[in-house]
Order: sequence, then C-alpha cells, then structure tokens
Amino acid sequence: MTIKFLTILFMAASLLLSLYFIPTKLTTPISTYSPLITLKDQKPYPVTFAYLISASKGDSERVIRVIKALYHPGNYYLIHMDSDAEELEHKKVAEFVSKEPVFEAVGNVWMVGKSNLVTYRGPTMLATTLHAMAILLRTCQWDWFINLSASDYPLVTQDDLIDAFSSLPRDLNFIQHTSHLGWKVNKRAKPIMIDPGLYSRNKSEIWWVIKQRSVPTAFKLFAGSAWTVLSRSFAEYSIVGWDNLPRTLLLYYTNFVSSPEGYFQTLICNSQDYKNTTVNHDLHYITWDTPPKQHPRYLGLKDYRRSILSSRPFARKFKTNDPLLDKIDRELLKRYNDKFSYGGWCLGNGNRQKSCSGLDYEKYGDLKPGPGSRRLKSLLAKLVSEKNFTKRQCR
Repeated sequence: MTIKFLTILFMAASLLLSLYFIPTKLTTPISTYSPLITLKDQKPYPVTFAYLISASKGDSERVIRVIKALYHPGNYYLIHMDSDAEELEHKKVAEFVSKEPVFEAVGNVWMVGKSNLVTYRGPTMLATTLHAMAILLRTCQWDWFINLSASDYPLVTQDDLIDAFSSLPRDLNFIQHTSHLGWKVNKRAKPIMIDPGLYSRNKSEIWWVIKQRSVPTAFKLFAGSAWTVLSRSFAEYSIVGWDNLPRTLLLYYTNFVSSPEGYFQTLICNSQDYKNTTVNHDLHYITWDTPPKQHPRYLGLKDYRRSILSSRPFARKFKTNDPLLDKIDRELLKRYNDKFSYGGWCLGNGNRQKSCSGLDYEKYGDLKPGPGSRRLKSLLAKLVSEKNFTKRQCR
C-alpha cells in the first residue's frame, strides 16, 4: 500500500475514534430540565432500558411518533437526527422534546445537539451508536441498551417489555450472529472502503480501494443483524474496554462495509468475558423479499397477524403513517388520539375516551402488563432455554 493510502486509513480511523470517545452537546435535556420527579424517591421499576432512536432526512414525523409509542417514564431516550436532515426537521424534533410536559416532568428524553453525518453502509452509523452508548452510560443508570431507527415500531407496550425482561439475568445480550459468512467474505470482509462521512461535511457515497485484504487470523469474524439489545456491562466494555479488543476491532471495521452488522457480533464472540452471554436473536419482526434485497421490505396490513404470532417486541420497516401503525396503536399499544402508549404510569385507562395523555404521579412505579408481556415471556423462555441458549452461542 502507498504512503498516501495509509495516511487516508489512519485519518479515517482517527476521526472514527474521535466520534467514539469525545462527549457531545445535548439539546434541551440535562442543562435545562428540572425534573419534577425525583426518581430515587419513587417506586423503582424492575428493569430500565436506554434507547437510541436514529432518524435521517425526512424522518421528523416518524421519529416523533416512535417516541410516543415507546415512551415510558422508567426508561431513557436519546434521539439522533442525521446532520444531513433539514434544519426545520431538527427544530421540529427539538421543540417536541423540549415542550412535552411529561418529558419535562421526568427529564428522560434527549436529543443529540451536535449530530453526526451518517453514510449508508459506512462506519459512521456504528460511530453514532457508540457515541450514544457513551452519552447514556455517563448520563443515567439502565440495564439494557436498545438501538432503533425511525422506521421501527414496538409491538408491545413498555410495561410489557419491562415485565417480560424483569426475570432475566442482566448480563444477557441479544445479538443475532453467525460465523458462516458465505458471500459476505468476498463482498464485506475482503474489500476496503473509505467513508467520506468521517472527514467531510457533505454526504456522499463510500468509495472503494482497488487492493483487497485477507480475512483476519487474529480474531474470528461474525456477522448478523444491526439491531441489538445490549447489557450495560457489555456496553461499558465496548466503550472503555479493559483489554484492547474493542479498539482493535473498531479500527478494523472503519473500512468494512456495513460495519454495524459485524462489529458487536465479532467483539462479543471474541471476548472471553462475554461470548457466553449471547442470545442469538435481534427481537425484531422483519420480512425479506425472495431472493433477499439490500433492505427488508416495508410491512403492511397483511403482516399484522404474523408479527403478533412472532411474539417479538419490535418490527421494521414501516412507511410514514402506514395504516398498519394505526392498527398496532389501537389493538396492541392502546395508543389513541396521538397520545402515549398505555402503561400503569399514565393518566387515563387506555380507551378512546380517556387515552394515556399524561403522568399520574401516584402511579409512578406501577406496571400493568398485558397480552404482549405473555407473548414475549414465551419467546424469551424459549430463547434462553437450556436447549437453545448455549447451542447457538458464537458458532
């Protein structure tokens, strides 16, 4: 390789590391919130989730709807709007976060103030995820980190999710993974690419290096879904790892196509401390065309029954305001009149006349799980059973 090429690789890796470790500015949360609830004085919830909700250009309406569907006062939410999105979109989402009375009362919904430029198939998406994990680790206490996009949607209420996860060991990591890479060896592992989003303010396509590299021998490659549920312990290891594996792999995946579909899988399966904590599932209902294309197909009303039978807590992809979302709101989330999904914490009882519109302080800490919790518990019990758990780990 030429000196010029090595210089470019070093520059890209250095910039990715800067996104990884440097703290960021948040809009309208910690500095301006004076939460009316003192969480330590309230009844605690059995488990807590920290969400990253990623949105791109044109996603402002979708991300607001997703937050309303996902919201729960016991969890934490960080929104990242791609810097490529219009200024009006950033402003719209920021105003939603800052002016919602429930968010102000609890102080658990934030937006990244200095957003990152995210390139499709580039490592900037991975950098944004690590960035969010670092912010949330520093800001609040939680048990699991969940990354979603504005095209995702929940299939259960947060009371259902909290109740179903409450009996699980806190060190479990839900990461769909495999070492049988097939076509990805030649299409992902060997090619070398550069993501202009690491050093340019303008979005553009990734570009390719003519020379290819060999498959690593210092570690074993794994691949899988970009959507994960990670334990706090593993998240801390990913950010401040006490050995050098997280940083070594971060540098390697800087030039890897679609790195979010391989970084966490390879990291956890090559770690002696965490490889036995993997549940081989991404907890998403996703459908693909035959043969599969680059992206899964959009879900429609015909997918409603199959999505419920899957017992999975999340689904993707959805178009903006698709009729299926309205059906999920009514029948699964008890979300009416553009309010919040039903939970034991909220004012109202989840029916059309009195939907979940605000926070009932006396009920903070209460859970009212429903059928979604029973479905999810059944799926989780199957996934962590002796028959499935160890046999599907990092193979």
